[in-house]
Amino acid sequence: MSCILNSIVFQPAAHIVISLQNEQLLPCYQLDNHLQIVSPQTQIGRFTFPYQGTETIIGDGFQMLAQTAGTIEQPVAIGRCPDNNSEYRIYPQDAPNRYYNYLVIEQNKTFTLFGFTSCHRFAGYFEIHDQAVYAFVDGESCQFQANESDLLALENIITIVGTSLEEIYQLFAQAINDNHPKRNQQLSSPIGWCSWYAYYAGVSAQDIDLNVSVMNDDNSAIEWVLLDDGYQAYMGDWLTPSERFTDGIKTVIANIKQQGKKPGIWLAPFIAEPSSAIFKQHPEWFVRHYDDGELLKAETVTYGGWRCTPWYILDTSHPQVQAHLTHVVKTMREEWGVELFKLDANYWGTLKGQRYQRDCTGVMAYRLGMEAIAKGAGTAWLLGCNAPMWPSLGLVDAMRVSDDVERNDHRFSQIAQETFYRSWQHLNLWHLDPDCVTLIDLVNQKTDHQSYLFHRDVLLAAGGLLLSGDPLAQWTHFAQQSFLQLVHRQQLSLQAAVFKDLRLTTAELVLPQSDGSVKQLYFAFNYIDDTEKELLFEAQDATDWFDFWSGECVAKNTPTYKIDMGSGLESHVFYTVKA
Repeated sequence: MSCILNSIVFQPAAHIVISLQNEQLLPCYQLDNHLQIVSPQTQIGRFTFPYQGTETIIGDGFQMLAQTAGTIEQPVAIGRCPDNNSEYRIYPQDAPNRYYNYLVIEQNKTFTLFGFTSCHRFAGYFEIHDQAVYAFVDGESCQFQANESDLLALENIITIVGTSLEEIYQLFAQAINDNHPKRNQQLSSPIGWCSWYAYYAGVSAQDIDLNVSVMNDDNSAIEWVLLDDGYQAYMGDWLTPSERFTDGIKTVIANIKQQGKKPGIWLAPFIAEPSSAIFKQHPEWFVRHYDDGELLKAETVTYGGWRCTPWYILDTSHPQVQAHLTHVVKTMREEWGVELFKLDANYWGTLKGQRYQRDCTGVMAYRLGMEAIAKGAGTAWLLGCNAPMWPSLGLVDAMRVSDDVERNDHRFSQIAQETFYRSWQHLNLWHLDPDCVTLIDLVNQKTDHQSYLFHRDVLLAAGGLLLSGDPLAQWTHFAQQSFLQLVHRQQLSLQAAVFKDLRLTTAELVLPQSDGSVKQLYFAFNYIDDTEKELLFEAQDATDWFDFWSGECVAKNTPTYKIDMGSGLESHVFYTVKA
Protein backbone atom coordinates (compact mmCIF):
# COMPACT_ATOMS: atom_id res chain seq x y z
CA MET A 1 0.00 0.00 0.00
CA SER A 2 1.18 3.50 -0.77
CA CYS A 3 -0.91 4.99 2.00
CA ILE A 4 0.25 6.05 5.45
CA LEU A 5 -2.24 6.24 8.31
CA ASN A 6 -2.15 8.92 11.03
CA SER A 7 0.98 10.48 9.57
CA ILE A 8 -0.04 14.01 10.54
CA VAL A 9 0.51 15.22 14.09
CA PHE A 10 -2.72 15.95 15.97
CA GLN A 11 -2.74 18.55 18.76
CA PRO A 12 -5.72 17.99 21.08
CA ALA A 13 -7.73 20.97 22.25
CA ALA A 14 -8.37 21.81 25.89
CA HIS A 15 -10.44 19.23 27.80
CA ILE A 16 -9.73 16.60 25.11
CA VAL A 17 -7.97 13.33 25.95
CA ILE A 18 -6.68 11.23 23.03
CA SER A 19 -5.94 7.52 22.74
CA LEU A 20 -4.97 5.45 19.69
CA GLN A 21 -6.61 2.19 18.65
CA ASN A 22 -6.41 0.35 15.31
CA GLU A 23 -4.69 3.40 13.80
CA GLN A 24 -7.66 5.58 14.71
CA LEU A 25 -7.68 8.53 17.09
CA LEU A 26 -10.20 8.13 19.93
CA PRO A 27 -10.89 11.56 21.47
CA CYS A 28 -12.79 11.92 24.75
CA TYR A 29 -14.11 15.05 26.41
CA GLN A 30 -12.79 15.59 29.95
CA LEU A 31 -15.87 16.44 32.01
CA ASP A 32 -15.05 18.80 34.85
CA ASN A 33 -18.27 18.47 36.82
CA HIS A 34 -21.29 16.18 37.07
CA LEU A 35 -23.40 18.02 34.48
CA GLN A 36 -21.63 19.32 31.38
CA ILE A 37 -23.01 21.19 28.37
CA VAL A 38 -21.15 20.30 25.17
CA SER A 39 -21.00 23.15 22.67
CA PRO A 40 -22.21 22.87 19.05
CA GLN A 41 -18.66 23.92 18.10
CA THR A 42 -16.52 21.72 20.33
CA GLN A 43 -13.01 21.78 18.92
CA ILE A 44 -11.28 18.43 19.28
CA GLY A 45 -7.94 19.58 17.97
CA ARG A 46 -5.90 20.60 14.95
CA PHE A 47 -3.67 19.07 12.28
CA THR A 48 -0.84 21.29 11.06
CA PHE A 49 -1.15 21.25 7.28
CA PRO A 50 0.75 23.86 5.24
CA TYR A 51 -1.08 24.75 2.02
CA GLN A 52 -0.96 27.20 -0.86
CA GLY A 53 -4.73 27.56 -1.20
CA THR A 54 -4.96 26.31 -4.77
CA GLU A 55 -5.15 22.63 -3.78
CA THR A 56 -8.17 20.72 -5.11
CA ILE A 57 -10.53 19.41 -2.44
CA ILE A 58 -13.67 17.37 -1.85
CA GLY A 59 -15.54 17.48 1.42
CA ASP A 60 -18.78 15.83 2.42
CA GLY A 61 -21.88 17.47 3.85
CA PHE A 62 -23.98 16.61 6.86
CA GLN A 63 -27.03 15.93 4.70
CA MET A 64 -27.20 14.14 1.36
CA LEU A 65 -27.58 17.24 -0.81
CA ALA A 66 -24.38 18.91 0.40
CA GLN A 67 -20.84 18.39 -0.91
CA THR A 68 -18.02 20.88 -1.45
CA ALA A 69 -15.36 20.80 -4.18
CA GLY A 70 -13.20 23.51 -5.75
CA THR A 71 -10.03 24.57 -3.94
CA ILE A 72 -9.09 25.48 -0.37
CA GLU A 73 -9.33 29.20 -1.13
CA GLN A 74 -12.32 28.91 -3.46
CA PRO A 75 -14.64 26.12 -2.27
CA VAL A 76 -17.57 25.37 -4.56
CA ALA A 77 -20.88 23.80 -3.56
CA ILE A 78 -21.66 20.85 -5.83
CA GLY A 79 -25.42 20.74 -5.34
CA ARG A 80 -28.29 23.16 -4.83
CA CYS A 81 -28.47 22.81 -1.07
CA PRO A 82 -25.26 23.41 0.90
CA ASP A 83 -25.54 22.84 4.64
CA ASN A 84 -25.15 26.58 5.27
CA ASN A 85 -27.50 28.02 2.68
CA SER A 86 -30.49 30.18 3.59
CA GLU A 87 -32.84 27.19 3.62
CA TYR A 88 -30.96 24.41 5.43
CA ARG A 89 -29.17 26.66 7.95
CA ILE A 90 -27.22 23.82 9.60
CA TYR A 91 -24.49 26.36 10.31
CA PRO A 92 -24.22 30.13 9.61
CA GLN A 93 -23.43 31.38 6.12
CA ASP A 94 -20.70 33.68 7.44
CA ALA A 95 -18.93 30.89 9.39
CA PRO A 96 -15.86 29.10 7.98
CA ASN A 97 -16.77 26.42 5.46
CA ARG A 98 -17.42 23.08 7.13
CA TYR A 99 -16.49 19.71 5.69
CA TYR A 100 -18.54 17.09 7.49
CA ASN A 101 -17.49 13.44 7.75
CA TYR A 102 -14.38 13.63 5.59
CA LEU A 103 -12.14 16.00 3.66
CA VAL A 104 -9.69 15.06 0.88
CA ILE A 105 -6.97 17.47 -0.27
CA GLU A 106 -5.02 16.85 -3.48
CA GLN A 107 -1.55 18.39 -3.21
CA ASN A 108 1.41 17.70 -5.52
CA LYS A 109 -0.10 14.41 -6.80
CA THR A 110 -0.61 13.27 -3.21
CA PHE A 111 -3.98 12.83 -1.51
CA THR A 112 -4.53 13.52 2.18
CA LEU A 113 -7.77 12.37 3.79
CA PHE A 114 -9.07 13.63 7.14
CA GLY A 115 -12.05 11.56 8.21
CA PHE A 116 -14.41 10.67 11.00
CA THR A 117 -14.73 6.90 11.19
CA SER A 118 -17.71 6.87 13.55
CA CYS A 119 -20.94 8.75 14.09
CA HIS A 120 -22.71 7.30 17.14
CA ARG A 121 -23.72 10.49 18.94
CA PHE A 122 -22.09 13.56 17.39
CA ALA A 123 -21.69 14.95 13.88
CA GLY A 124 -18.01 15.60 13.15
CA TYR A 125 -16.63 18.20 10.78
CA PHE A 126 -13.41 19.91 9.67
CA GLU A 127 -12.43 23.50 8.91
CA ILE A 128 -9.38 24.74 6.99
CA HIS A 129 -7.64 27.98 7.98
CA ASP A 130 -4.39 29.31 9.42
CA GLN A 131 -2.31 26.59 7.74
CA ALA A 132 -4.13 23.86 9.61
CA VAL A 133 -7.12 21.53 9.47
CA TYR A 134 -9.29 21.81 12.59
CA ALA A 135 -11.53 18.99 13.85
CA PHE A 136 -14.83 19.62 15.64
CA VAL A 137 -17.89 17.78 16.89
CA ASP A 138 -21.35 19.28 17.22
CA GLY A 139 -22.36 18.78 20.86
CA GLU A 140 -25.77 20.38 20.17
CA SER A 141 -25.60 22.06 23.63
CA CYS A 142 -26.72 18.78 25.18
CA GLN A 143 -26.15 18.14 28.89
CA PHE A 144 -24.17 15.04 29.85
CA GLN A 145 -23.59 13.44 33.22
CA ALA A 146 -20.03 12.50 34.03
CA ASN A 147 -19.39 8.76 33.91
CA GLU A 148 -17.14 6.86 36.27
CA SER A 149 -13.98 7.97 34.47
CA ASP A 150 -15.24 11.53 33.89
CA LEU A 151 -14.70 11.05 30.14
CA LEU A 152 -17.31 11.48 27.39
CA ALA A 153 -16.44 9.47 24.28
CA LEU A 154 -16.52 11.54 21.10
CA GLU A 155 -16.20 10.27 17.51
CA ASN A 156 -13.14 8.53 16.03
CA ILE A 157 -10.82 10.21 13.52
CA ILE A 158 -8.28 8.96 10.98
CA THR A 159 -5.81 10.56 8.58
CA ILE A 160 -4.57 8.78 5.46
CA VAL A 161 -1.92 9.98 3.00
CA GLY A 162 -1.00 8.42 -0.34
CA THR A 163 -0.74 8.69 -4.10
CA SER A 164 -3.76 6.49 -4.94
CA LEU A 165 -7.21 7.95 -4.34
CA GLU A 166 -8.77 4.49 -4.64
CA GLU A 167 -6.48 3.02 -1.97
CA ILE A 168 -7.10 5.91 0.40
CA TYR A 169 -10.84 5.42 0.18
CA GLN A 170 -10.48 1.67 0.66
CA LEU A 171 -8.52 2.17 3.87
CA PHE A 172 -11.02 4.77 5.07
CA ALA A 173 -13.93 2.41 4.41
CA GLN A 174 -12.24 -0.40 6.32
CA ALA A 175 -11.75 1.88 9.34
CA ILE A 176 -15.41 2.96 9.18
CA ASN A 177 -16.54 -0.67 9.05
CA ASP A 178 -14.64 -1.31 12.30
CA ASN A 179 -17.06 1.07 14.02
CA HIS A 180 -20.16 0.61 11.86
CA PRO A 181 -20.35 -2.86 10.25
CA LYS A 182 -22.32 -2.90 7.01
CA ARG A 183 -25.98 -3.84 7.45
CA ASN A 184 -26.27 -5.54 4.06
CA GLN A 185 -23.95 -8.33 2.97
CA GLN A 186 -25.89 -8.93 -0.27
CA LEU A 187 -24.00 -8.32 -3.48
CA SER A 188 -26.57 -7.59 -6.18
CA SER A 189 -28.21 -4.17 -6.26
CA PRO A 190 -31.94 -3.97 -7.09
CA ILE A 191 -32.99 -3.49 -10.72
CA GLY A 192 -36.48 -2.12 -11.16
CA TRP A 193 -38.87 0.78 -11.65
CA CYS A 194 -39.90 3.71 -9.43
CA SER A 195 -43.18 5.61 -9.74
CA TRP A 196 -42.01 9.07 -8.64
CA TYR A 197 -40.42 10.47 -11.81
CA ALA A 198 -43.26 9.20 -14.00
CA TYR A 199 -46.25 10.33 -11.88
CA TYR A 200 -44.90 12.20 -8.83
CA ALA A 201 -47.43 12.60 -5.99
CA GLY A 202 -50.37 11.96 -8.34
CA VAL A 203 -49.63 8.25 -8.67
CA SER A 204 -52.61 5.88 -8.66
CA ALA A 205 -53.17 2.15 -8.33
CA GLN A 206 -53.94 2.06 -12.06
CA ASP A 207 -50.55 3.63 -12.85
CA ILE A 208 -48.79 0.89 -10.92
CA ASP A 209 -50.77 -1.87 -12.62
CA LEU A 210 -50.07 -0.39 -16.07
CA ASN A 211 -46.30 -0.34 -15.57
CA VAL A 212 -46.16 -3.80 -14.01
CA SER A 213 -48.06 -5.16 -17.01
CA VAL A 214 -45.17 -4.30 -19.36
CA MET A 215 -42.44 -5.84 -17.16
CA ASN A 216 -42.35 -9.05 -19.18
CA ASP A 217 -40.62 -10.53 -22.24
CA ASP A 218 -37.66 -8.21 -23.03
CA ASN A 219 -38.40 -6.22 -19.87
CA SER A 220 -38.53 -9.21 -17.54
CA ALA A 221 -35.22 -8.21 -15.86
CA ILE A 222 -37.10 -5.32 -14.22
CA GLU A 223 -37.58 -7.12 -10.94
CA TRP A 224 -38.48 -4.43 -8.38
CA VAL A 225 -41.51 -2.09 -8.27
CA LEU A 226 -41.13 0.91 -5.96
CA LEU A 227 -44.35 2.72 -5.01
CA ASP A 228 -43.16 6.20 -4.14
CA ASP A 229 -44.74 9.21 -2.44
CA GLY A 230 -48.44 9.84 -3.11
CA TYR A 231 -50.11 6.63 -1.98
CA GLN A 232 -50.72 7.79 1.62
CA ALA A 233 -53.60 9.92 2.90
CA TYR A 234 -51.32 12.22 4.93
CA MET A 235 -47.64 12.56 5.66
CA GLY A 236 -47.26 10.54 8.84
CA ASP A 237 -50.22 8.18 8.30
CA TRP A 238 -48.38 5.58 6.24
CA LEU A 239 -50.89 2.76 6.72
CA THR A 240 -53.83 4.86 5.49
CA PRO A 241 -54.18 5.04 1.67
CA SER A 242 -55.21 8.08 -0.38
CA GLU A 243 -58.39 8.20 -2.45
CA ARG A 244 -56.43 6.99 -5.52
CA PHE A 245 -55.89 3.63 -3.82
CA THR A 246 -59.44 2.68 -2.92
CA ASP A 247 -58.68 -1.04 -2.59
CA GLY A 248 -55.76 -0.36 -0.26
CA ILE A 249 -52.01 -0.64 -0.69
CA LYS A 250 -52.00 -4.28 0.38
CA THR A 251 -53.99 -5.16 -2.75
CA VAL A 252 -51.58 -3.25 -5.00
CA ILE A 253 -48.62 -5.04 -3.46
CA ALA A 254 -50.35 -8.41 -3.81
CA ASN A 255 -50.83 -7.70 -7.53
CA ILE A 256 -47.14 -6.83 -7.88
CA LYS A 257 -46.13 -10.10 -6.25
CA GLN A 258 -48.58 -12.08 -8.38
CA GLN A 259 -46.70 -10.83 -11.45
CA GLY A 260 -43.46 -12.23 -10.00
CA LYS A 261 -42.07 -8.85 -8.99
CA LYS A 262 -40.66 -7.56 -5.70
CA PRO A 263 -42.53 -4.64 -4.07
CA GLY A 264 -40.93 -1.62 -2.45
CA ILE A 265 -42.58 1.36 -0.77
CA TRP A 266 -41.67 4.94 0.13
CA LEU A 267 -42.21 6.61 3.48
CA ALA A 268 -40.82 9.60 5.37
CA PRO A 269 -40.73 8.00 8.82
CA PHE A 270 -39.69 10.95 10.98
CA ILE A 271 -42.15 13.65 9.88
CA ALA A 272 -45.89 14.31 10.06
CA GLU A 273 -48.16 17.03 8.74
CA PRO A 274 -50.75 18.79 10.96
CA SER A 275 -53.73 17.02 9.35
CA SER A 276 -52.36 13.55 10.07
CA ALA A 277 -53.96 11.36 12.71
CA ILE A 278 -50.63 10.68 14.39
CA PHE A 279 -50.03 14.39 14.96
CA LYS A 280 -53.55 15.05 16.24
CA GLN A 281 -53.60 12.03 18.55
CA HIS A 282 -50.05 12.15 19.90
CA PRO A 283 -48.63 15.69 20.14
CA GLU A 284 -46.45 14.42 23.00
CA TRP A 285 -44.52 12.30 20.48
CA PHE A 286 -42.95 15.30 18.74
CA VAL A 287 -39.77 17.32 19.17
CA ARG A 288 -40.10 20.74 20.82
CA HIS A 289 -38.06 23.93 20.73
CA TYR A 290 -35.33 24.22 23.35
CA ASP A 291 -36.26 27.75 24.36
CA ASP A 292 -40.05 27.88 24.73
CA GLY A 293 -41.09 24.19 24.65
CA GLU A 294 -43.43 24.74 21.69
CA LEU A 295 -43.73 22.05 19.04
CA LEU A 296 -40.94 22.42 16.51
CA LYS A 297 -41.89 23.15 12.91
CA ALA A 298 -39.09 22.19 10.57
CA GLU A 299 -39.32 25.49 8.69
CA THR A 300 -38.36 27.44 11.82
CA VAL A 301 -34.90 25.86 11.97
CA THR A 302 -34.21 24.48 8.47
CA TYR A 303 -35.76 23.76 5.07
CA GLY A 304 -39.43 23.15 5.80
CA GLY A 305 -40.11 20.37 3.27
CA TRP A 306 -41.31 20.03 -0.32
CA ARG A 307 -45.05 19.45 0.21
CA CYS A 308 -47.75 18.94 2.87
CA THR A 309 -46.01 21.39 5.19
CA PRO A 310 -45.45 22.37 7.93
CA TRP A 311 -43.55 19.29 8.97
CA TYR A 312 -43.35 18.28 12.63
CA ILE A 313 -40.61 15.93 13.82
CA LEU A 314 -41.17 12.66 15.66
CA ASP A 315 -39.13 12.33 18.85
CA THR A 316 -37.44 9.01 18.23
CA SER A 317 -35.84 9.03 21.67
CA HIS A 318 -39.34 8.28 23.01
CA PRO A 319 -39.99 4.53 23.52
CA GLN A 320 -43.57 4.85 22.27
CA VAL A 321 -42.40 6.48 19.05
CA GLN A 322 -39.87 3.70 18.53
CA ALA A 323 -42.63 1.12 19.05
CA HIS A 324 -44.84 3.00 16.57
CA LEU A 325 -42.14 2.99 13.88
CA THR A 326 -41.50 -0.71 14.38
CA HIS A 327 -45.25 -1.41 14.13
CA VAL A 328 -45.71 0.56 10.88
CA VAL A 329 -42.76 -1.05 9.12
CA LYS A 330 -43.50 -4.53 10.49
CA THR A 331 -47.10 -4.26 9.22
CA MET A 332 -45.87 -3.31 5.76
CA ARG A 333 -43.27 -6.06 5.82
CA GLU A 334 -45.20 -8.98 7.28
CA GLU A 335 -48.84 -8.21 6.38
CA TRP A 336 -48.40 -6.32 3.12
CA GLY A 337 -45.29 -8.13 1.84
CA VAL A 338 -43.02 -5.10 1.25
CA GLU A 339 -39.41 -6.12 0.54
CA LEU A 340 -37.74 -2.68 0.21
CA PHE A 341 -38.32 0.53 2.16
CA LYS A 342 -37.26 3.85 0.66
CA LEU A 343 -36.87 6.03 3.75
CA ASP A 344 -37.03 9.68 2.70
CA ALA A 345 -36.64 12.99 4.54
CA ASN A 346 -34.37 11.18 6.99
CA TYR A 347 -32.33 14.31 7.65
CA TRP A 348 -35.28 15.84 9.51
CA GLY A 349 -34.99 13.10 12.12
CA THR A 350 -31.75 14.71 13.30
CA LEU A 351 -33.10 18.23 13.93
CA LYS A 352 -31.99 19.79 17.21
CA GLY A 353 -34.62 20.25 19.89
CA GLN A 354 -36.03 19.19 23.22
CA ARG A 355 -36.56 15.43 23.39
CA TYR A 356 -37.88 12.81 25.81
CA GLN A 357 -34.26 11.84 26.55
CA ARG A 358 -32.65 15.12 27.54
CA ASP A 359 -29.06 14.00 26.84
CA CYS A 360 -29.98 12.65 23.39
CA THR A 361 -28.47 14.47 20.41
CA GLY A 362 -30.26 14.59 17.08
CA VAL A 363 -27.75 12.11 15.69
CA MET A 364 -28.37 9.66 18.52
CA ALA A 365 -32.16 10.07 18.25
CA TYR A 366 -31.99 9.43 14.52
CA ARG A 367 -30.03 6.24 15.05
CA LEU A 368 -32.56 5.05 17.64
CA GLY A 369 -35.35 5.67 15.14
CA MET A 370 -33.53 3.80 12.38
CA GLU A 371 -32.89 0.88 14.70
CA ALA A 372 -36.63 0.75 15.45
CA ILE A 373 -37.36 0.69 11.72
CA ALA A 374 -34.80 -2.06 11.13
CA LYS A 375 -36.47 -4.12 13.84
CA GLY A 376 -39.72 -4.02 11.89
CA ALA A 377 -38.11 -4.46 8.47
CA GLY A 378 -36.27 -7.69 9.22
CA THR A 379 -34.40 -8.77 6.11
CA ALA A 380 -36.07 -6.22 3.80
CA TRP A 381 -33.90 -3.60 2.09
CA LEU A 382 -33.56 -0.19 3.73
CA LEU A 383 -32.76 2.63 1.31
CA GLY A 384 -31.82 5.99 2.84
CA CYS A 385 -32.83 9.14 0.97
CA ASN A 386 -32.48 12.83 1.82
CA ALA A 387 -30.54 11.41 4.70
CA PRO A 388 -27.84 12.60 7.07
CA MET A 389 -24.84 10.78 5.63
CA TRP A 390 -22.61 9.60 8.50
CA PRO A 391 -25.42 9.22 11.08
CA SER A 392 -26.78 6.53 8.71
CA LEU A 393 -23.62 4.39 8.81
CA GLY A 394 -24.46 0.74 9.43
CA LEU A 395 -28.21 1.43 9.40
CA VAL A 396 -29.15 1.27 5.70
CA ASP A 397 -28.50 -1.25 2.95
CA ALA A 398 -28.41 1.40 0.22
CA MET A 399 -27.98 5.16 0.16
CA ARG A 400 -29.11 7.85 -2.29
CA VAL A 401 -26.10 10.03 -2.98
CA SER A 402 -27.48 12.72 -5.30
CA ASP A 403 -30.24 15.25 -5.75
CA ASP A 404 -33.50 14.28 -7.51
CA VAL A 405 -33.04 13.64 -11.20
CA GLU A 406 -34.75 16.05 -13.61
CA ARG A 407 -34.86 15.86 -17.37
CA ASN A 408 -32.53 18.80 -18.04
CA ASP A 409 -28.82 19.22 -18.74
CA HIS A 410 -27.97 21.19 -15.58
CA ARG A 411 -29.47 18.59 -13.23
CA PHE A 412 -27.87 15.72 -15.16
CA SER A 413 -24.50 17.44 -14.76
CA GLN A 414 -25.06 18.14 -11.07
CA ILE A 415 -26.14 14.66 -10.02
CA ALA A 416 -23.30 13.11 -12.04
CA GLN A 417 -20.73 14.96 -9.94
CA GLU A 418 -22.61 14.29 -6.69
CA THR A 419 -22.67 10.58 -7.53
CA PHE A 420 -19.08 10.28 -8.70
CA TYR A 421 -17.63 12.03 -5.64
CA ARG A 422 -19.33 9.40 -3.48
CA SER A 423 -18.89 6.39 -5.79
CA TRP A 424 -16.11 5.01 -3.55
CA GLN A 425 -18.81 4.25 -0.97
CA HIS A 426 -20.51 1.69 -3.24
CA LEU A 427 -20.31 -1.79 -1.65
CA ASN A 428 -17.81 -0.42 0.88
CA LEU A 429 -20.39 1.32 3.09
CA TRP A 430 -23.68 0.55 1.35
CA HIS A 431 -25.11 0.04 -2.11
CA LEU A 432 -25.00 3.27 -4.08
CA ASP A 433 -28.25 4.77 -5.34
CA PRO A 434 -27.48 7.31 -8.12
CA ASP A 435 -31.24 7.96 -8.51
CA CYS A 436 -33.42 6.89 -11.39
CA VAL A 437 -32.72 6.47 -15.08
CA THR A 438 -34.87 8.94 -17.06
CA LEU A 439 -34.50 8.71 -20.83
CA ILE A 440 -37.76 10.08 -22.27
CA ASP A 441 -39.48 13.47 -22.12
CA LEU A 442 -42.59 14.20 -20.13
CA VAL A 443 -45.12 16.82 -21.21
CA ASN A 444 -43.75 19.39 -18.76
CA GLN A 445 -40.12 18.15 -18.50
CA LYS A 446 -37.96 17.89 -21.59
CA THR A 447 -34.35 18.03 -22.71
CA ASP A 448 -32.20 17.29 -25.76
CA HIS A 449 -30.88 13.90 -26.86
CA GLN A 450 -27.26 14.79 -26.04
CA SER A 451 -28.24 15.25 -22.39
CA TYR A 452 -29.88 11.82 -22.29
CA LEU A 453 -26.70 10.30 -23.77
CA PHE A 454 -24.66 11.93 -20.98
CA HIS A 455 -27.11 10.71 -18.31
CA ARG A 456 -26.91 7.18 -19.72
CA ASP A 457 -23.10 7.22 -19.49
CA VAL A 458 -23.28 8.44 -15.89
CA LEU A 459 -25.47 5.49 -14.91
CA LEU A 460 -23.16 3.14 -16.81
CA ALA A 461 -20.24 4.36 -14.68
CA ALA A 462 -22.13 4.53 -11.39
CA GLY A 463 -23.28 0.97 -10.80
CA GLY A 464 -25.51 0.46 -7.77
CA LEU A 465 -29.31 0.55 -7.83
CA LEU A 466 -30.77 0.70 -11.33
CA LEU A 467 -34.35 1.95 -11.33
CA SER A 468 -36.16 3.38 -14.33
CA GLY A 469 -38.10 6.56 -13.62
CA ASP A 470 -39.94 6.67 -16.95
CA PRO A 471 -43.53 5.59 -17.63
CA LEU A 472 -42.63 2.24 -19.15
CA ALA A 473 -45.58 2.05 -21.53
CA GLN A 474 -44.21 5.21 -23.21
CA TRP A 475 -40.63 3.96 -23.59
CA THR A 476 -38.96 4.75 -26.92
CA HIS A 477 -36.70 2.19 -28.56
CA PHE A 478 -33.69 4.24 -27.43
CA ALA A 479 -34.88 4.30 -23.81
CA GLN A 480 -35.68 0.59 -23.66
CA GLN A 481 -32.48 -0.60 -25.34
CA SER A 482 -30.34 1.75 -23.25
CA PHE A 483 -31.88 0.52 -20.04
CA LEU A 484 -31.47 -3.13 -21.03
CA GLN A 485 -27.79 -2.53 -21.79
CA LEU A 486 -27.42 -0.90 -18.37
CA VAL A 487 -29.02 -4.01 -16.88
CA HIS A 488 -26.52 -6.21 -18.72
CA ARG A 489 -23.64 -4.09 -17.38
CA GLN A 490 -24.98 -4.63 -13.84
CA GLN A 491 -25.14 -8.36 -14.42
CA LEU A 492 -21.51 -8.44 -15.54
CA SER A 493 -20.05 -6.27 -12.78
CA LEU A 494 -21.28 -4.91 -9.46
CA GLN A 495 -18.51 -2.34 -9.20
CA ALA A 496 -18.54 1.40 -9.83
CA ALA A 497 -16.07 2.95 -12.25
CA VAL A 498 -12.93 4.30 -10.56
CA PHE A 499 -11.86 7.95 -10.88
CA LYS A 500 -8.14 8.63 -10.47
CA ASP A 501 -8.37 12.22 -9.21
CA LEU A 502 -10.81 14.83 -7.89
CA ARG A 503 -11.51 16.41 -11.27
CA LEU A 504 -13.85 13.55 -12.28
CA THR A 505 -12.79 13.79 -15.91
CA THR A 506 -11.82 10.17 -16.62
CA ALA A 507 -12.66 6.82 -15.04
CA GLU A 508 -12.09 3.13 -15.73
CA LEU A 509 -14.07 -0.05 -15.17
CA VAL A 510 -13.21 -3.70 -15.71
CA LEU A 511 -16.15 -5.58 -17.24
CA PRO A 512 -15.76 -9.39 -17.36
CA GLN A 513 -17.61 -11.02 -20.26
CA SER A 514 -19.55 -14.28 -20.34
CA ASP A 515 -17.07 -15.76 -22.88
CA GLY A 516 -14.16 -15.34 -20.47
CA SER A 517 -12.74 -12.19 -22.09
CA VAL A 518 -12.57 -8.82 -20.34
CA LYS A 519 -13.66 -5.42 -21.57
CA GLN A 520 -11.72 -2.50 -20.13
CA LEU A 521 -14.01 0.53 -20.16
CA TYR A 522 -12.70 4.11 -20.37
CA PHE A 523 -15.03 7.01 -19.48
CA ALA A 524 -14.65 10.69 -20.37
CA PHE A 525 -16.86 13.41 -18.85
CA ASN A 526 -17.24 17.14 -19.37
CA TYR A 527 -19.71 18.90 -17.09
CA ILE A 528 -21.98 21.83 -17.79
CA ASP A 529 -19.38 24.54 -17.03
CA ASP A 530 -16.29 22.72 -18.33
CA THR A 531 -14.12 24.09 -21.13
CA GLU A 532 -12.60 22.31 -24.12
CA LYS A 533 -9.89 19.78 -23.35
CA GLU A 534 -7.84 16.99 -24.87
CA LEU A 535 -7.83 13.60 -23.16
CA LEU A 536 -5.46 10.69 -23.64
CA PHE A 537 -6.38 7.12 -22.71
CA GLU A 538 -3.64 4.54 -22.27
CA ALA A 539 -3.86 0.74 -22.42
CA GLN A 540 -1.11 -1.63 -21.28
CA ASP A 541 -0.46 -2.91 -24.80
CA ALA A 542 -1.29 -2.05 -28.39
CA THR A 543 -4.97 -2.87 -28.94
CA ASP A 544 -8.12 -1.94 -30.86
CA TRP A 545 -10.45 0.68 -29.37
CA PHE A 546 -14.26 0.57 -29.67
CA ASP A 547 -17.19 2.84 -28.90
CA PHE A 548 -19.12 1.15 -26.09
CA TRP A 549 -22.67 1.79 -27.28
CA SER A 550 -22.28 1.23 -31.03
CA GLY A 551 -19.41 -1.28 -31.03
CA GLU A 552 -17.72 0.73 -33.79
CA CYS A 553 -13.93 0.45 -33.94
CA VAL A 554 -12.49 3.96 -33.46
CA ALA A 555 -8.76 3.11 -33.45
CA LYS A 556 -6.70 0.05 -34.34
CA ASN A 557 -3.59 -1.54 -32.84
CA THR A 558 -2.47 1.33 -30.62
CA PRO A 559 -1.78 1.55 -26.86
CA THR A 560 -3.23 5.07 -26.67
CA TYR A 561 -6.36 6.82 -27.85
CA LYS A 562 -6.80 10.60 -27.87
CA ILE A 563 -10.08 12.53 -27.98
CA ASP A 564 -11.05 16.20 -28.00
CA MET A 565 -13.85 17.27 -25.66
CA GLY A 566 -15.88 20.36 -26.49
CA SER A 567 -17.08 22.80 -23.88
CA GLY A 568 -20.17 22.00 -21.86
CA LEU A 569 -21.95 18.72 -21.26
CA GLU A 570 -20.31 15.82 -23.10
CA SER A 571 -19.37 12.20 -22.41
CA HIS A 572 -17.83 9.20 -24.15
CA VAL A 573 -17.28 5.55 -23.29
CA PHE A 574 -14.75 3.35 -25.08
CA TYR A 575 -13.49 -0.16 -24.47
CA THR A 576 -10.63 -2.46 -25.29
CA VAL A 577 -10.80 -6.26 -25.16
CA LYS A 578 -8.43 -8.65 -23.41
CA ALA A 579 -8.62 -12.37 -24.18
